[in-house]
Amino acid sequence: MRIDVLTLFPRMFEMLNDTGIFQRAINSGLVNINIHNIRDYTHDKHHVVDDYPYGGGAGMLLKPEPIFEAVEDIIMKVNPQESVPIILLTPQGIPFSQSAARRLSKHEHLVFICGHYEGVDERVRQYLVSEEISIGDYVLTGGELAAMVVIDSISRLIPGVLGSEYSPENDSHSFGLLEYPQYTRPAEYRGWSVPEVLLSGNHAQIAKWRRRQAIIRTLERRPELIDKSSLNREEQELIEQTQKAETDKDTRVE
Repeated sequence: MRIDVLTLFPRMFEMLNDTGIFQRAINSGLVNINIHNIRDYTHDKHHVVDDYPYGGGAGMLLKPEPIFEAVEDIIMKVNPQESVPIILLTPQGIPFSQSAARRLSKHEHLVFICGHYEGVDERVRQYLVSEEISIGDYVLTGGELAAMVVIDSISRLIPGVLGSEYSPENDSHSFGLLEYPQYTRPAEYRGWSVPEVLLSGNHAQIAKWRRRQAIIRTLERRPELIDKSSLNREEQELIEQTQKAETDKDTRVE
């Protein structure tokens, strides 16, 4: 996958080339990350990229010209015929999710635009950007950190990036539930023991236990994620029992 990032602060992305899985993915040619300074596409001696909003208001807006020219230059150099998702990182975007990461990981080329100041000229949204993404209901000083989050989430889904010793298949949100509890050595620590089923070697029972625990954890922490239509009868009964136990506990407390 080729990833191009438009930013006012290129140095923020230097760590991507030198960090763990990213470094391995880049060195192996699985991911190619290119960082572009938006100021390089200005035509005045001061490299001005922002201006006051028409109609007044606080803050500055990123001008459309350098952003359009940067994206057009990238597309022209790579492949003028290809349809490339142009993604703007903005608090006004669609909330990012694992399913969005999976969808975007199927593309061979992505372009990210990091918003800054009070945002970008609306014509960038209307006539250039194909998708707007938010990583949460809060505001950052710029889109750089959000871009890194999205790029990390997408890159790890590209076959070969994680390597055979890792797998994203059982991560939280990958199958609609939060991930089940995990344990490692020692089997007992300060009187706290690892569940016996995980030491049994019975893979069928382990898989069943993990599925149940994932359902219970999701119900406790993110109940809105549970799609009951995807659960079998036994799992639906588990949810009902768990909810009843919680109701009974609340009643006793009152």
